[in-house]
Amino acid sequence: MRVGIPKETWPGETRVAVIPAGAAALKKAGLDVAVESGAGAAAGFTDDAYRGQGAAILNATELFEGADILLTVRATPAGGPLHAGQAVIGFADPLGAPDAIHQVAASGATLLSMELMPRITRAQSMDALSSMATIAGYKAVLLAANASPRMFPMLMTAAGTISSARVFIVGAGVAGLQAIATARRLGAKVEAYDVRPAVKEQVQSLGGKFVELPIESADAEDKGGYAKAQDESFYRRQREMMLKVVAGNDVVITTALIPGKKAPTLLTTEMVEAMAPGSVIVDLAAERGGNCELTRPDEVVRHKGVTIIGPSNPPALVPYHASQMYSKNIITFVTHLLGKTGAQQATLPIDTSDEITRETLLTRDGAVVHPRVLEFSKAGA
Repeated sequence: MRVGIPKETWPGETRVAVIPAGAAALKKAGLDVAVESGAGAAAGFTDDAYRGQGAAILNATELFEGADILLTVRATPAGGPLHAGQAVIGFADPLGAPDAIHQVAASGATLLSMELMPRITRAQSMDALSSMATIAGYKAVLLAANASPRMFPMLMTAAGTISSARVFIVGAGVAGLQAIATARRLGAKVEAYDVRPAVKEQVQSLGGKFVELPIESADAEDKGGYAKAQDESFYRRQREMMLKVVAGNDVVITTALIPGKKAPTLLTTEMVEAMAPGSVIVDLAAERGGNCELTRPDEVVRHKGVTIIGPSNPPALVPYHASQMYSKNIITFVTHLLGKTGAQQATLPIDTSDEITRETLLTRDGAVVHPRVLEFSKAGA
């Protein structure tokens, strides 16, 4: 089988699905590897680096025609024509854009989604969402520090003592925890809030203070460990109680996302206006409409002295290491799918008795086969 690594066509996407060292790993697994010319350039990986690891460099037409397996960052759109028997693996936004999944199904290609990787122990090394959330949490703090008129650490100087900046992280998932750790390393005083009380110890272990709001958040966590969507009355009470906390911080970083849905509004215009001039908000939910009422994706909004930054694709701002981490995730997944003898077969073997394969499989034999995508399609019809 031949694996193809296309150049990403999504606007602003700088990552590449497989780095040169990953191409060598795929060759070792018994696969031929082809890379579209320039695929890794934006992330800092040259065509010569891929050639040095045994990969062929092709144009887009040759790549899409000859690849049995396409490894992508953005699987929809794939960036070229797909055909029956081909397998495509990448971020497919299956719950956010189910129509695109049906289009892939119509081509006859098999599509597997990196977003739907089950959160089980043996799939941890394939969990690309967590890898990219780590990058996002780190970069959010740097964006905030760069935009803030304050320095983060406490400094004692001949000119007097500079107090630490105060940073409030909303959401203590992977991105939030990485943001806490990064802000603490820069010397900030960090507070964090999450609807899941169980994360309190994780926040405290990183040196953050856990903010407890006296509101019920029953059933706040799903079986995969993600925060579940709450009703609007809960979010309203949450906003009312967070107002004072937000107003007392110099930086607020929000990370709340619900798969397939618009991000919940956590910061209202009133809350933004309660912050001191010079304060900064970094909204990591910008791609899904934002946690802040004033966020505009990929824009810097200034409202009454407060700067609101809404990066829609934070991992693409750190493409070298984001690609390195993603490459490891996707190659481990491919190796898992191949099993012991898969590389000798004509097409990628699909074993639906395996939970990892079954949960990530979106299309097969001309049809959408994932139950959740079919549910979302019906709901949106």
